[in-house]
Formats: sequence, structure tokens, C-alpha cells
Amino acid sequence: MLQGIERLVDLAGVSASGTGNTKPTELHSAIQNADIQYLQITKGHFAGVARQGHTVRLARTIGIPLRYFVAKMFHGPFLIAADRIDTLFQWCCEQKIGWQFDPAYTRMVPAHYLLEIDQIGCPDPAPRHFRFFNNPVETADANIQSCGTTYISAAMHSLQQWITEVPEGEQIGIAFSGGIDSTSVWLLARYVMSAEGRNPDNIRAFTLDLGGGKDAAQAEVIAKELGLEHTWERITASPDSVNMHEAIEVIEDYHPLDVQCSAVALTLLKGIRERYPNLKYLLDGDGGDENLKDYPLEDSDLTLSSVLRNPLLYQEGWGVDAIKHSLTYSGGLSRSYVRTYAPARKYGFTAFSPYTTRECIAAATDIPYTTICNGSIERLYTLKGDIVKEGTKHVLGIEIPTPPKRRFQDGAGGEVYKTWRISKSWCRQVYLSQWEERLKTAWDTDAEKVSGNDLNIPLPTYSL
Repeated sequence: MLQGIERLVDLAGVSASGTGNTKPTELHSAIQNADIQYLQITKGHFAGVARQGHTVRLARTIGIPLRYFVAKMFHGPFLIAADRIDTLFQWCCEQKIGWQFDPAYTRMVPAHYLLEIDQIGCPDPAPRHFRFFNNPVETADANIQSCGTTYISAAMHSLQQWITEVPEGEQIGIAFSGGIDSTSVWLLARYVMSAEGRNPDNIRAFTLDLGGGKDAAQAEVIAKELGLEHTWERITASPDSVNMHEAIEVIEDYHPLDVQCSAVALTLLKGIRERYPNLKYLLDGDGGDENLKDYPLEDSDLTLSSVLRNPLLYQEGWGVDAIKHSLTYSGGLSRSYVRTYAPARKYGFTAFSPYTTRECIAAATDIPYTTICNGSIERLYTLKGDIVKEGTKHVLGIEIPTPPKRRFQDGAGGEVYKTWRISKSWCRQVYLSQWEERLKTAWDTDAEKVSGNDLNIPLPTYSL
């Protein structure tokens, strides 16, 4: 491998959200030097990549995706990092090495890990993973009020960190379904705004109404009950505007529930953007279901035992050492957060949910589910409502309603949602066909190509 050539192409930079006083340069240095202790004490979300000699290190939390691709140029490997697969592909095409690219060859950095890979040539070595988030598991007392207070306090602290980054006077939107998570985030954000001496009415809640969905009616009732209807808006759209093909292209994934969710999110965000061209900041309650394990087990092959024995199953999947771990994607919300991140990015929003931060996840995993549920699935299903209700009541002095759980796409679409029951095979076929179109030119036998042995191109240099 040629010496003195910069072999890291960082198309992502260091991204951070809700990290308080932590500077991007400090994060970059911690990633570069594998400073796990520093990464452990950071707040909010971050993603970044750095090189130290022939070793490249990448790290991220749930809220900011980060991917990489190893290309062969100038007698050796080049690692390209970005938040999107198509960004990696575009760079390769610009360098005339698109013929090397396949989306299945890309890798997503798993959340809560520092990943390092050595650039030493063929075959490329496997990455090494170092965990920087070690959460307590079921050590709290089995007291619902105490657990709820800790959980909601963690969410409020995460919101405080994020809101300090929002310039004074800026409006903040919130995707509001009237459900437990979005209602609590709305109230917590208003509380933080008031505590910071800001106008809480600068937070506006938006609910998508595709006609016939239960969320819009529910959200209107709750907004009125809370006395906040003056800061609530209904975004109406035709069910025909929900585009599954577009969603697959935007999130670069093919899991049906995530595709449905992102398709509806794109419709909502488009409506908000049309009304508010300059609105930048957006809140939501994503991650609340994952934290408090509020998913119907009958919709999957999971059992109560598998959920309770794997405390971060919904956040991280089965783990980087498990046979089910995908090399192309990470698991759980670490993978599926693209359903929130990518639609928001497409329409120019900076999105944040306090329930996705490590502080909040740790408060959730510390709840003694085994003791509280005592083998009852039904108790697990009611636990989230009790935790958030008691916590919000104790922290804010407000008793919030706890309506039945509905998925975002179900609540917005109503009966129309039944026509969206797409299969994973269909989503994957669409995903592959979209990439087939993009790859035609790059893979064309007559296209101009640059070989890894080509040295006739000016090369960047660095000092080892």
C-alpha cells in the first residue's frame, strides 16, 4: 500500500445534537484517540469519524446514522464515511469507481459503539467494536412513581440540553399524535422553555389527518384539555399522497413498518414545510415505545422472556456479536431511526427526541420489569402508560391522558392504513429495483473506470 496518502474520505463530519457544551473538536479527538471514557460521559447524540495512522475509528449514537464503504484506490483501501448510502455512491461515481459499489457492501456503525478498522489492504480486516454505553439493568425499586419520575426527569434533562442549542426566538415544531410519548414531550418542552425564560408558545404541535384516522380527533381533544389548542395545527393531506416508493428511497431500507412510518412522516413534514418555510427544529416522541417495551409480541416471534432477557433489544437488536446481526445495518432503533432522521433531513428539519438519548434509555432499562410484570404480558402492555403518567404528574404536576397505543401510520391513516399492508418482499424488490436503475451507468462495461492500480491521478498527502 502506498504511504503518505490520505485514505479516509469523511463526507459526514462530526454531527452532534443535544450534547450541551461538548464541542465537535472534542468529539473528534475522543473518537480519534479511542477515548471511551470521554464518549461515555457525553450527552445527547453524536456521530463522527477520525483516523489515527492506518486505523479509522467511527462512533455514533441512535439519533445520527453513520455508514461507511471501503473502496480500492491507489494500491490500497480507501474508507468513505457518510450518513447515507447514496452519498457514498455519488462520491464513488465522481471518482470513476462506481463500478466497485454495491449498497450491500456498505456498513452501518452500530449505535453506542466505537468501531475501528485497519486500512491494511486485501482482504479488509473485520471491524472491532468497543462499547461506550453501559446502562444499569433492573436495579431500581419496583415503585411506579419513582421509576416514572426518574424516566421523565431524564427526558426533561435531555430536552434542556437540546433546547439550549436552539437560537432564542426560533419556533420549534412537534409531531403530535396525541399519544403518550408526544404529549409528554410537548409538555416537557413547554416547561423547559418557560424555565429558560422563553415563550413556550413558540412550540407548535402538528397532527397529520389523512381522513378517518383517529390521531387527529384524539390530538384535538387532548390539545383542548391541556389548554393548548392555540398552538396546535391539523395538517390535512390526501391518502394518495402517501408514497411507499418514495419512502423506501428516502430511508434506504425495506422493513415494512419503517417504510409505512416514514411514508406518513414524509407527508406530515411536507405539509409543515409548506406552511412554515423557515421552521428548522422539530421534536417527536420516537423511542418511547422501544424504551418501555410497548410493542405487541404477537406481531413478531418475540416472547416476554426474550424481551426481558435482552434489555436493549428494541434499541440495538440482538447485539454486534449475535448471529442475527446484519453487517449492512445495525439492529433495533439503531437501524430504524432512519425512519425519523431521513424524512426530517429531506425537508430541512433538525429532529430530536429525548427518549432516544442514552440518559433516558438508561433510566428505562433500570426499571425492574421482571418484578413488576411477574410473568404477565398484559402488565407489560399497561406499564408504559403508568410510568409516563406518574412521572409527568410528579415532575410537572400535570396528569396526562393515556390513550390506547396506535402506530403512527395507523393513527393517521385509519381505514386507508389497511391498503398499506405491504410485505417485506415487496419492499425489498422496490429497494433493489431503485438501486438497479442507479447502478446501470456505473456498472456499464463502456463506462469510464479508474482501477486501484491507477497512479496517474494527483494524490493528497498527510504525515503519519
